[in-house]
Parts: sequence; C-alpha cells; structure tokens
Amino acid sequence: MKLFNGKNLDGWIQKNGTATYRVENGAIIGKTGKKSPNSFLCTEKEFGDFELKLEVKLINNELNSGIQIRSKTENPGSDQKYGKVNGPQVEIEGGGLSGYIYAEAFNKWITPENKLIRRKVLKKDKWNTFRIIAKGARIQTWINGIQIENITDEEFYSSHPRGFIGLQVHGVGDLGPFEVAWRNIRIKELDK
Repeated sequence: MKLFNGKNLDGWIQKNGTATYRVENGAIIGKTGKKSPNSFLCTEKEFGDFELKLEVKLINNELNSGIQIRSKTENPGSDQKYGKVNGPQVEIEGGGLSGYIYAEAFNKWITPENKLIRRKVLKKDKWNTFRIIAKGARIQTWINGIQIENITDEEFYSSHPRGFIGLQVHGVGDLGPFEVAWRNIRIKELDK
C-alpha cells in the first residue's frame, strides 16, 4: 500500500516543530526551520507489524533526520498541539549511524551503544533505499540492500506495539536551512 501518493500530503499530519514539508517532483521535501525543535510529518493511520520500504535523499549532509515507527504522542494538552512525538526512530544521518534505532524523546539508543558501528552506506545527495521490518519485538533495517540492524527489544515493544510512521526533520538551531527528501513510501502490513 502506498503511504504517499506523490502529489500531496493527504493522509499525513505535522506534529511538533516549525520545519516545513512540501511535495516536489513526486517527493516529500522536509526543510529545517530556524530555532525549531524536532518536526515530524506523521501518518494519520497507525501500524503494528509491517514491512516499510522508501527512498531517502539527505540533501544536506549536516542534517540529522529519521523515520519514526510505531510512534505516539504524549501530553496532548501541552503547548505542542498534538503532544510530544516519541517512539523508535530509524536514523538517517551523514555521519555513518543511519539505519540504527534511536528512542526519540527518551534520549537513548534502542540499539546497544557498543554495537553502533559507523558505516558509510548512505550515499550523499543520492536516493537511498530503506527497508524496515517490524514484527513483534523484532526490528530489522536495511539501507541499499545492506542489513544494518536486527534487534529484539521486548521492553520497548511493550510500550510501543503500534503507532504512526513519521518523517523527522531534526532541529538545527540557527544553522541551515537544510533539506531531506523521501519518496516511494510503501507499507505492507504483516500478519502476527
């Protein structure tokens, strides 16, 4: 099933931050905002077990980005309209940690830190294929056909068994503007 129709942002909603998201040439382009916290463009629908495939282009290597999976919001009454986004995030960043799993809003890695090996699999300013399988407590990731992560985390799964998919534009303070792009976003829901 296509999550993005290539024409507009129907089925998506922005949560947190003031980064901008636009559709251009069949891709979603996320652009940083000055002094913005992390921003997320999120699916309106939630998913539990799935295989997600998409292409990502890190237009500016300085930008940290990510793909939220099984994510939620908390504190909907806060000054952030939809509450703070939290949950597993597949990293997208130019420093070699792309494909590992970070716990957004928990300030820690789900991937054990002693297993974080910098790998140059992300091609700068080119389209990169991401594949993510989340089945039960197990999450696997591949970039350009190379497996990066294969982890089982029962504790985190117990609090995040399902949730939305989100495209993150990380806050960069006064730097930027920087951009990241996503296209061909497809998901297949898996039976338990």
